[in-house]
Amino acid sequence: MSKSKLEKISFVASKGEESEEALDRLTGLYGNVDPGKAEVIVALGGDGLMLQTAHKFMNSGIPVYGMNLGSVGFLMNEYNEDKLLDRLKAAQVTEIHPLAMTASGTEGETYIAQAINEVSLLRQTHQAAKLKISIDGQVRMDELICDGLILATPAGSTAYNLSAHGSILPINSPLLALTPISPFRPRRWRGALLPNLAKIRINVLESAKRPVSVVADHTEFRDICSVEITEDQAATCLMLFDPGHNLDERILREQFLY
Repeated sequence: MSKSKLEKISFVASKGEESEEALDRLTGLYGNVDPGKAEVIVALGGDGLMLQTAHKFMNSGIPVYGMNLGSVGFLMNEYNEDKLLDRLKAAQVTEIHPLAMTASGTEGETYIAQAINEVSLLRQTHQAAKLKISIDGQVRMDELICDGLILATPAGSTAYNLSAHGSILPINSPLLALTPISPFRPRRWRGALLPNLAKIRINVLESAKRPVSVVADHTEFRDICSVEITEDQAATCLMLFDPGHNLDERILREQFLY
């Protein structure tokens, strides 16, 4: 990707007064071209908007630069209206490969989705889920009784995965984090680190009695009986970060918080 220009900006903003006012001001300062003619997308909002925008422009070759107007903003840069063109030219590029998920429903349905952060299996009722975990065709756990299970990318390792006490992964590490949510049996299992090219299959045991949903980032499917997940090497989204504030640095900082 050439960063010689990055002057044709298409702004996108989350719904809300603050984001919409920022959109108006930045459009007045820098213009706002159609996304099809843009050299860069600037997203104004929080991590949720950044994920939606990255999904939308997957494989387009157009990088996305986020400015935080949300609460956490882990995937965003600091909001600042000054010298935006200079910031864009100085920004560092991070290539993200999403997870490719195929799920089977209890009525024979097939669901396909991508996830930049994580794929999560979650119990739908008061009863815990029972899951069987296979890696590259080999059963690694016959039965996990839990509230759910997360498979996170390095980009997503500091999101839901971290709140479930999962491992934080450097952004360029060839790993995925598999993390249980409130494991009951085996109680002491804390998850696993898997090669990023591993093929993960999760079967839902007793799916009629213990229904489970699956969520790929912001896309949810309910009443699932099995899920297969692997990293999609053919898909790429480009994210831009200010020097010193890229994902590697943020992940390092997160590990030394106390």
